[in-house]
Amino acid sequence: MVTITSTLLALLCAAGVWGAEHPGKSEIEKNGYKGPATCEECHPGTAKTFLDTVHWKHASKVDNVSNLDSKKEYGMKNRIYTMCNGNDIVNNLKEIPKNAEGKSKFTGCNTCHPGNHVSDVGSTGPEAQNAIDCLVCHSTDYDFRQRKPFKNAQGQVVMGQDRSTKAALAIAKPTVKNCMVCHEAAGGGVLVKRGFVFTKETDAHAAKGMVCVDCHKAKNHKIPTGFDPNNWANDGVRVACTDCHGDKPHKGLSAVYNNHTAKIACQTCHIPRTGGAVAKDFTVWEKGGDGFYEPTTLKQEANATVPVYAWYNKTVRNDQHFIGPNGSRKDGKSKIYPFKIFLGKAFYDQKTGKLLSMDFAPPMANGNTRAGVESAARTLGMKDPAAVAKNAVPGWQTIYFGSNHLVTKSKALNCVNCHGVNGVFNFRDLGYSDAEIKKLTNPELYFKQLIEKQKEEW
Repeated sequence: MVTITSTLLALLCAAGVWGAEHPGKSEIEKNGYKGPATCEECHPGTAKTFLDTVHWKHASKVDNVSNLDSKKEYGMKNRIYTMCNGNDIVNNLKEIPKNAEGKSKFTGCNTCHPGNHVSDVGSTGPEAQNAIDCLVCHSTDYDFRQRKPFKNAQGQVVMGQDRSTKAALAIAKPTVKNCMVCHEAAGGGVLVKRGFVFTKETDAHAAKGMVCVDCHKAKNHKIPTGFDPNNWANDGVRVACTDCHGDKPHKGLSAVYNNHTAKIACQTCHIPRTGGAVAKDFTVWEKGGDGFYEPTTLKQEANATVPVYAWYNKTVRNDQHFIGPNGSRKDGKSKIYPFKIFLGKAFYDQKTGKLLSMDFAPPMANGNTRAGVESAARTLGMKDPAAVAKNAVPGWQTIYFGSNHLVTKSKALNCVNCHGVNGVFNFRDLGYSDAEIKKLTNPELYFKQLIEKQKEEW
């Protein structure tokens, strides 16, 4: 096979020439894969721009959440809330103390960061650019067993990468596995945070053969996201159901549902179930079979629970004991959305009432949660960390997670599901009067339509 020169390789990529395989195969076979430097032959400047994305920085400025400093960036790097109760700063990837069995392990909130940890979250410069793990997202033959931390000769904790020629020859757009290896296990384990798996059995889009990036289409590695009240950091680009389906997606006898789209979000009818962690207690950790401790967690499987419905105008109320949607039926901006409700118990500062962070290393080794609070307070430069931990007060925080996956068409809610007298909506909580509720739950609203649809289906 004739070797493709770097110049021709760049031209092919710049022109968007894609055949059955990624251009440059012969170059990689001949010279091997040298990390981002190899990718830069065809995609010059990409590594530098990637350093300015949320996937690298784990933070961004946030303009739709209350009680934040508009000049600062927020995200997994520095947020404190009770799904995680820690962040990249206090729970940086490290080796935890030995447990009672004399065993230790590496752990940290930033284990999914696409770098090598030596160049860590938010780092910049040539070394950071060279540390990017391009293949963890872009190879369909990536050996994820190599994505494990170790100590180098200098005693630094390093996150391993698969930079093999084999992995580099399997370049493609990110698959579901490439995305979900991190996103499915967020929050402390599989099905904990979001409670969804993206398979043909659980999501209508997956059943059509779609992958995550078909909706979350990146430009310059900036990933469009929705407006989940819990998901603050963003790349400044958004994605919505209407991007593909429009404001009037229903046809035929179902066209009447188009009358609802101004006030009812698509997710409300098409995501009738949720799952994942219902509650988590960071003040009490349980010992597992491996001898290490984890926060006590009450978890449900995907599609195991029903959501809660609320008006949402895409701005977020952020208090010490509540993170959730702002909105009302009268503000002219809100729609009814479905949410997964999560409650987390953690320690609050006795003096200020603010939620405290926790370093997971001490409790993971021996279950001592207050030692974790003290360590985090010390890392964050708080005055008298020992006293902060000793006097910390346990408390609960409620968090609303947006329901944006587990989409169904065949099991979507219909008129009866919402407007029946025992329907899924609590109209009173949604701001409707008794007279309005009586009208909204009368079969006269939907009887003829559903009878016709029933005839069609039978």
